[in-house]
Amino acid sequence: MIWETSIKEFSAFLKIEKSLSSNSLDAYIHDVMKVTQFLDYYNYKLGPEEIKLTHLKEFIEWVNKLGMSPRSQARFISGIKAFYKFLLLDDKIESDPTTLLETPKIGRKLPVFLSIEEIDQLIDAIDLSTPEGHRNKAMLETLYSCGLRVSELTNLKITNLYFNMEFIKVFGKGSKERLVPISKKAIKEIEFYLKYDRNKIAVKKGSENIVFLNRRGNKLTRVMIFTIIKTLAKKINLEKNIGPHTFRHSFATHLMDGGADLRAIQEMLGHESITTTEIYTHLDREYLRDAILRFHPRS
Repeated sequence: MIWETSIKEFSAFLKIEKSLSSNSLDAYIHDVMKVTQFLDYYNYKLGPEEIKLTHLKEFIEWVNKLGMSPRSQARFISGIKAFYKFLLLDDKIESDPTTLLETPKIGRKLPVFLSIEEIDQLIDAIDLSTPEGHRNKAMLETLYSCGLRVSELTNLKITNLYFNMEFIKVFGKGSKERLVPISKKAIKEIEFYLKYDRNKIAVKKGSENIVFLNRRGNKLTRVMIFTIIKTLAKKINLEKNIGPHTFRHSFATHLMDGGADLRAIQEMLGHESITTTEIYTHLDREYLRDAILRFHPRS
């Protein structure tokens, strides 16, 4: 069995049967390609079907020596397990060498989030006199109001805005669609942008239904959204390292602090597993400190 052929078939399987996005697809293929780099490094002439558990353990030791973090190692193992599960499913191998391969334990990293005051400061820092000012304000209000991923924001369509019901339809990971509530403030900003700014842009073919456009009439890129947010953070001297996903974390954290149901937050974020959403059950340190000072008998 040849690695190149097996990887191409695995890629087709992920794309067609699993409907993975291009980013997820690239990540899986990168993980498997890392194994071929390991084999080349040690001059092991082995096909995918010849790999044993001992080789995979040696591979993990190798990536560990390269300075890979436990989180990166865990990702590699996840990708390799998926590859061998596919080979087993496709009857290319008789047994899965990854079955007993252990994943390194990694601590769950609490996400960086913004306070309501910090979000207000960022949005207030937008220069509304510039051509893109109201667009940027509408984007940030939407990110925070709906807890969207950056790809969900850049792909948001005009025909998926149901403002009369105060909902928008978004397409998340794996092209799964969901309805998300949107605030009156975000609706107001989007409507202003659509009426007074977007209709002045010469829209390029293929972007007619996209809500947020650049000055050339094309869909905004992920990098552009990052740049806008980083520029605003620098403008208000915000020391936190933030990006579009920070607004998503802030959305979930503020809902949790306000007493929202975990299952409802899971639905709004589009998380497949509720264990992913449980990261937001962390408490704000100031809130915890105040609770101790108010109620502990020794305070």
